[in-house]
Amino acid sequence: MNWLHDLVFGTGVGHSVMLLSICIVCGILLGKIKIFGISLGITFVLFVGILMGHFGITMDHEVLHFMKEFGLILFVFSVGMQVGPGFFSSFKQGGVTLNLLATGVVLLGVVTTIVIHFITGLPMQTMVGILSGAVTNTPGLGAAQTAFTDMNGYTDNSIALGYAVCYPLGVIGIILAIILIRYIFRVNFKKEQDELDALDNNAANQAKLYTLEVHNPAVFGHTVAEVAKLLVHRELVISRVLHTDGRMEMASSNTILNEGDKVFVITIESDIDVISTIIGNVIEMKPEEWYKLDKSFVSRRIIVTKNELNGKRLGELNLRRSYNINISRINRAGVDLVARPNLILQLGDRLTVVGGEEDVRKVEEIVGNSMKRLNEPNLVTLFLGIFLGVFVGSIPMMLPGIPQPVKLGLAGGPLIIAILVSRFGYKYKLITYNTISANLMLREIGITIFLACVGVGAGDGFVDTIVNQGGLQWIGYGFIITFLPLFIIGIIGRLVCKINYFTLMGLMAGSTTDPPALAYSNATAGNDAPAVGYATVYPLTMFLRVLTAQLLILIFC
Repeated sequence: MNWLHDLVFGTGVGHSVMLLSICIVCGILLGKIKIFGISLGITFVLFVGILMGHFGITMDHEVLHFMKEFGLILFVFSVGMQVGPGFFSSFKQGGVTLNLLATGVVLLGVVTTIVIHFITGLPMQTMVGILSGAVTNTPGLGAAQTAFTDMNGYTDNSIALGYAVCYPLGVIGIILAIILIRYIFRVNFKKEQDELDALDNNAANQAKLYTLEVHNPAVFGHTVAEVAKLLVHRELVISRVLHTDGRMEMASSNTILNEGDKVFVITIESDIDVISTIIGNVIEMKPEEWYKLDKSFVSRRIIVTKNELNGKRLGELNLRRSYNINISRINRAGVDLVARPNLILQLGDRLTVVGGEEDVRKVEEIVGNSMKRLNEPNLVTLFLGIFLGVFVGSIPMMLPGIPQPVKLGLAGGPLIIAILVSRFGYKYKLITYNTISANLMLREIGITIFLACVGVGAGDGFVDTIVNQGGLQWIGYGFIITFLPLFIIGIIGRLVCKINYFTLMGLMAGSTTDPPALAYSNATAGNDAPAVGYATVYPLTMFLRVLTAQLLILIFC
């Protein structure tokens, strides 16, 4: 039975793989358990690993180190690819205020950590672990561990232990801050919902469908191309024209507009007033009525799946002129965009094409429309991005006041490169599209392997830390770091910035990158406002959490 003993308590590859697998399975199953509607999710993988490490079930040090770092790289790169497209746009359209408040939460947490460090004398590496657990940010934990190891040549388990003991109360503290803000300001949910309905900020920049009746004498007898020149700086697609004699025409550059003609246009809400001034009044004619009149036309969603179209401008394809079709709008990541000629196509875009059956079929052949091709993983971009991320993360940089060279590390490097690749990769013909399930799979595999390795490595001293080394005090420090910044910024956001409470809930959850808090917020609000607020601040917050964790280690250790 020696083989069984070696498999369970040995140091071989088989032992390591089996140990990680059991740890991850048990952790995920335990993570499904909810207490008062709150679950710690896959974080239980960390606690199962700690339990195994406590009872002496460990892994070979080199294997453990490799698996931990590789899991972290997979996780942060997947996160970067997910948040990258929205990273830069999150600073627009009211997102500046939300991101400034989220930055305030991050910086207040860092300041609180430094103050506690000087008051208590706890080593900064331990405080950074407490900070990462208090704000439930695993990439920050990974960044801190990598930075400390690069500087000193060994790993300090107190980083992971601080994270582990403070994480559970961190989740509770975030939700408690959200609830307390609600009762302090006596929030009325119905009033908040009415405000959201009135503002509806998101709809103003999405493609909308309108019917105009030609009334402006200045455009009588002029072509669509001539009218379009008057509106060159507006988001506009003229799709179809219903003439006064009942004849339906697919709009082309040579289509002539006459008095009383009805024009089916796609534009954004902020441009419709100017467009209606040039063409004519907006009238009540639903899109469904147009579709009924289009007996000779079909309307179909076609997916861009050919790699060679990635990064090309829509106008370069000359589809409208070549096949007598119209592309009225393009859906990207659930948002409808106006199909402007200079719009850059990306793999996975869904084109709404209107035209004759045969013409639409020809456009399908050009664009691709093959879900099978779209589902194929793009491994070149993945591993090229990881290569560049590790390379950039390993470059030493000298900063004033810091004696040691600063590196972005194996967390910061891949995260930044993934954000840049997902946003600008199409310009260099890189296929950045991946299905949501594929990206989620990579992310979950990476984070579970990382947490399992961290737990197994730190498990040997966990109980001793809680009982004899002030672990209970760590929990108290963590709760202060969790609650105080959120409470202060929550009051400022509500009292000074007048932010809708539902959006504020998402902001508070996003500034701590905490999925359980987002789930609570969504369930409480009953709408998607918390999710929108969460998504707006998540990219910048994730970046700042990774950066500040490393800087604290580099400056104070």
